Amino acid sequence: MAFTVADYTVFVLLLVLSSAIGLFYALSGGRQRTVQEFLLANRSMSFLPVALSLLATFQSAVAILGVPAEIYRFGTEYWLLGCCYFLGLLIPAHVFIPVFYRLHLTSTYEYLELRFNKAVRVCGTVTFIFQMVIYMGVVLYAPALALNAVTQFDLWGAVLTMGLVCTLYTTLGGLKAVIWTDVFQTLVMFAGQLAVIVVGTVKVGSMGRVWQLAADQGKISGIDLNPDPFERHTFWTLSVGGVFMMLSLYGVNQAQVQRYLSSRTEQEAVLSCYAVFPCQQVVLCLSCLTGLVMFAYYQEHPLTAAQSQASSDQLVLYFVMDVLKDLPGLPGLFVACLFSGSLSTISSAFNSLATVTMEDLIHPYFPGLRESRATLLSKLLALSYGLLCLGMAYLSSMMGPMLQGAIAGLAAGLAMAFWIGIGSLVSNLRAAPSALPLSNITDFPQASSLSTAIATTLLTSTPAPKRLSGLQKFYNLSYMWYSAHNSTTVILVGLLVSLLTGPTKGATVNPRTIYPVLPRLLCCLPQRYRERLSCGVVCSAEDGGCEEPAPHAPEKTSNGMLNGPIVGLAHAEEGEGFARTEGTHTYILQETSL
Repeated sequence: MAFTVADYTVFVLLLVLSSAIGLFYALSGGRQRTVQEFLLANRSMSFLPVALSLLATFQSAVAILGVPAEIYRFGTEYWLLGCCYFLGLLIPAHVFIPVFYRLHLTSTYEYLELRFNKAVRVCGTVTFIFQMVIYMGVVLYAPALALNAVTQFDLWGAVLTMGLVCTLYTTLGGLKAVIWTDVFQTLVMFAGQLAVIVVGTVKVGSMGRVWQLAADQGKISGIDLNPDPFERHTFWTLSVGGVFMMLSLYGVNQAQVQRYLSSRTEQEAVLSCYAVFPCQQVVLCLSCLTGLVMFAYYQEHPLTAAQSQASSDQLVLYFVMDVLKDLPGLPGLFVACLFSGSLSTISSAFNSLATVTMEDLIHPYFPGLRESRATLLSKLLALSYGLLCLGMAYLSSMMGPMLQGAIAGLAAGLAMAFWIGIGSLVSNLRAAPSALPLSNITDFPQASSLSTAIATTLLTSTPAPKRLSGLQKFYNLSYMWYSAHNSTTVILVGLLVSLLTGPTKGATVNPRTIYPVLPRLLCCLPQRYRERLSCGVVCSAEDGGCEEPAPHAPEKTSNGMLNGPIVGLAHAEEGEGFARTEGTHTYILQETSL
C-alpha cells in the first residue's frame, strides 16, 4: 500500500511545525543563553504544558503499536493498568516532587550525592545514560521498521529524518522547545488515534457492535484476582506491579523529574502530576479501543494471506491502512501520530541525557566553567546524543531482540534484572524460536527498573509456557513485576549491607532529603512515637515531619556543593539551608522561594 501526496503532506507538516517551534525558542526570549534556560526552561513553565509533555514522554511510538496489538491478541485485561495510575501519580506528587523541587535540583542524581555520596551519584548517572542510549535506538528504529514492512515507507529515510529533526529542535530550542513540541505532538497523537477509532467503528457498524463481536470471541476480560506473579496479566500484576512501574517512570526518572523542575512553582509541578492522571486514562482508553475495533473489523473482514503472517504490531498498521485508505490524508495523520510518539520520547531523552552529563559528570569537576561555555557545551551534548541515537538505531537493525536483555537496574537490581531478563529471553527462544520474529519489535520481554518507558511500551511478550518449575518458572515472572522486584532487591541488599557495615545515624542524615511518610500518615500518634518513626532524623515538633524550607532562600550554588573546612553536622546560617559534612565538602541545600 502506497502513501498519497496528501499523506506525505500531513507527515511533512508534523516535521516542519516541530522544527519551527525549536527555531522560535532559539530566536526569541532569552535565546537559550543560560544553562537554566536551556536545560530547565528557566523554571517558568505552567502545569498544563508540563502535564502534556509528561504524557508525551510516556507515550512512545512502540506503545501506540503495542497496546492495540496487546488487546487484539489477549483481550481487555491490560485495561486494568489504569488502576495503578492513581497511586502511581499521587505518590510522586506528594512525596517525590516536594523533595526534588525544594532541593532546587537540576539532575535527579544530584539527590543521590546529597543523600549518600558522589560514587552513588555517578553510578546512577552512568546507568541512566547506558540504558537511555540503547532505548533511543529502539524507539527510533522500531516504528520505522514496522511502517516500512506495511507501506514501503522508506526505512532509513524515516529514521534519518526523525533523528535529525528531533536533534535540531532539541539542540536549538532547549527544554522549552521540547515541552511545547510535546504539547503539539500529543494533540497529533490524539487526533491520529481518534481518526482510526471513529472510521473503524463506522465500518464495523457501531461501538456496540464492536463490543459484541469482541465479547463473543472472549476478548472482554473479567477481573482475574489470581495472585500468582508468574501469570502475565492479572488484577494484582497490573494494579500493584503497575504502581512500581509508574513510580520508576513518574517518580525518579530524569526525563519526567526535569519537567517537574521546569515548573515555576512547586504547586504547578504538583498540578502537572494531577493533570496527567485523566490524560493517561484517555490515552489508555484510546489505545485499548483501537485494539477492540481492529479485532472486530477483522472478524467481519477476514485477513489476507499477507496479513495473517504479519506480526501483531505490523497488523495495527495494516488495519490503519485498510480502514483509512479511502480517506486521503488520514493514513498520513496516523503516521504523524506514530512518529509524534517517537519524536516526543527521543527529544526528552536527548535533553535529559545532556542534563545529567552536564550536571553530574562535567560541572562538579569544572565548577568555574563560565555560563556561556556551559550553555554551549550543553547544546553540543544534546547534538552529540542526537547523532549517537542514529548510530544506535543502526545497531538496533543488526542486533534485533538481544537489545532488550541489555537494560537493567542499578547494583543488585542491575544483576537481578539481567538475570531475569536474559533468562526469560533465552528461555522463550528455546521454547518457541518462531515466536520472536525480528520484524515484531514489540514482542520481547522487558527487564528494567530505571528505564523511562521500557516496561510500558514493549507490551506484547510471548505468553509464558505452562507447567514450568525452578529457574524456568522464575524466568517467566510477569514483566509488570520487574520494577517491583528490582526495587525490592536494591532496598533489601542495601539495608543488609548497611547493617553489616554500620547503619547511618539518623542525626547525620540531611532532613531535606527525607520525606517522613509514616510520621505524616500517622499524625494522630503522640509526638514521641512520631519521633521514633523518624528514625532519629531531625524533625519539627509540630507534625513529626521534616522541617519545611525557609522562605526566600537563595538558590544553590555549584550543584549544592560548597568547598570549605570539615565541620560537624549543623544548620547553616538563617536562609542558607542545611549543612552536611561529606569528605572535604560542606553541602548547603538551598530551597526555592515559593
